[in-house]
Amino acid sequence: MQFAPVLRSEWLKIRTLPSLLGTLLALFAATTAFSAIAGASTTQDPDFDPLFTTQSGVLPGQIAAISFGAMAVSQEFHNGALRLSLTAVPRRLGWYAAKATAIAVPVFLVASATALASLIAARAGLGSAADGLSVGEQVRAVAGCSVYLTLTALLAAGLATLLRSGVATLSLIIPFILVVSFVIGDAAGTAVEFMPDRAGQLVLQRTHEGILGPWSGLGVTALWTAAALLAGAWSLRRRDA
Repeated sequence: MQFAPVLRSEWLKIRTLPSLLGTLLALFAATTAFSAIAGASTTQDPDFDPLFTTQSGVLPGQIAAISFGAMAVSQEFHNGALRLSLTAVPRRLGWYAAKATAIAVPVFLVASATALASLIAARAGLGSAADGLSVGEQVRAVAGCSVYLTLTALLAAGLATLLRSGVATLSLIIPFILVVSFVIGDAAGTAVEFMPDRAGQLVLQRTHEGILGPWSGLGVTALWTAAALLAGAWSLRRRDA
């Protein structure tokens, strides 16, 4: 079967589930709202980063992206849905590629609109504090935020395929981001830079210290995502539907 019809069928599955569309709406609403609040909150912190402030809503927003990726895959493991999908599309890796694409495209489109809306909303609150931001920096933040959120959704999709459970995937990734990365991560030294969330978010920061830069940090997140997707592909090929 050709790729386009498979992709269309996988998108139809996503489009007909209100819970998945709700996560995309939550991605837009949470990210934009928190960025607007951050922009309206003045700070005297010497480490204040106006560029990161414009996209700071990505911190709660990434949870919605992760949920979308995990839920879009985990639905296949209920009531024999995966067996039906693979009966219609025997080439498992072809089906998996279509599923990943059907996840990545809507997340990227929504994330792009979200990042731009966050920038506009936060800048309105920052006022003169954002005047020093260059066009290049703002473009980097918007593009980087879009790619970062897409990568986190795909990371969750790969792990959900490996674990065959959306609950298990969310129970693993969300505590990692909220607890390990922020609480334990600061005590981990240089290793914290290579955590998927910390590395990817460097693209949103105006200045940075350490080994990684904005795009190399996003590259590290991409490697984490590729590893998760490959692990999912291995599981899909080796295990029964």
